[in-house]
Amino acid sequence: MKTFQGISQFKSDFATAVTIGTFDGVHIGHRKILERLINNAKQSGLKSTVLTFFPHPRIVLQKDTEIKLLNTLEEKVDILKDLGLDYLIVHPFTKDFSRLSATEFVRDILVNTLNIKKIVIGYDHRFGRNRNASIHDLIGFGGTLDFEVEEIPAQEIDDVSISSTKIRNALLDGEVATANDYLGYPYMIGGTVKTGKGLGKQFGFPTANLQVKTAYKLIPKNGVYVVKSILNSKVYYGMMNIGYNPTVSGERKSIEINFFGFSGDLYDANLEVQFLHRLRDEHKFNSVEELQQQLKKDKEKSLRLITKKDA
Repeated sequence: MKTFQGISQFKSDFATAVTIGTFDGVHIGHRKILERLINNAKQSGLKSTVLTFFPHPRIVLQKDTEIKLLNTLEEKVDILKDLGLDYLIVHPFTKDFSRLSATEFVRDILVNTLNIKKIVIGYDHRFGRNRNASIHDLIGFGGTLDFEVEEIPAQEIDDVSISSTKIRNALLDGEVATANDYLGYPYMIGGTVKTGKGLGKQFGFPTANLQVKTAYKLIPKNGVYVVKSILNSKVYYGMMNIGYNPTVSGERKSIEINFFGFSGDLYDANLEVQFLHRLRDEHKFNSVEELQQQLKKDKEKSLRLITKKDA
């Protein structure tokens, strides 16, 4: 897959089959659409092309700074790489871009720049300034400008929408197993290991204090989770706590991971951590000793879950 940072950077001698969307999560519903695009492109001798946007249009147009996404841009690109696409275009979404008329968008971008011969798009797709053009307009443009429109039916589009909502709600409820089923892969967060208070080490459970890179990344519900990561090219499992460490009067929310069997320095390392299971809510225990006993139980349960299904 060749990635282009913006429509103006796109260069190809080949005609394309295109789909457009944010594809947050690149979940199983999205993959059905992308598989259809890829298969159609191969059958028609076209190059499969995804046009996506960053930042999310809602952040730009609605100033929705509270929106939380399932993927960072880097995560989304990495996932799409594995699907067999020919081209990915990540276009900067701006207010000026949103003001393009439907004619300008189709003629200047889709046809003259992307050289489309086919577009695979949802029945409810809207585009152009103020989103005033519909798929019926797009079909009309196709007849005039010589490209085919394949409409994705309501049921499939609704499934995609439902999946996205269910994934976000599941993660906010701590139901990572449900979220992972809809995603088709384990939910992940990435960040840099920063210096913490070192309390975990005093308890016999040294932790890596993860600082998430992006403010818009959705963080699952506070609690304790079984997780998986790759450290120094080797897979390690562990348990993660998301929360405020109330037993030791923590004041700031933190994400801390105790990796099983790992010894070494992770400070300033960049980690990607996958969520596998949820163990429990975060609790305030009556003493540090009571917390230590619970952590031992958490580890035992984590190891049983890992052994049961190789996590």
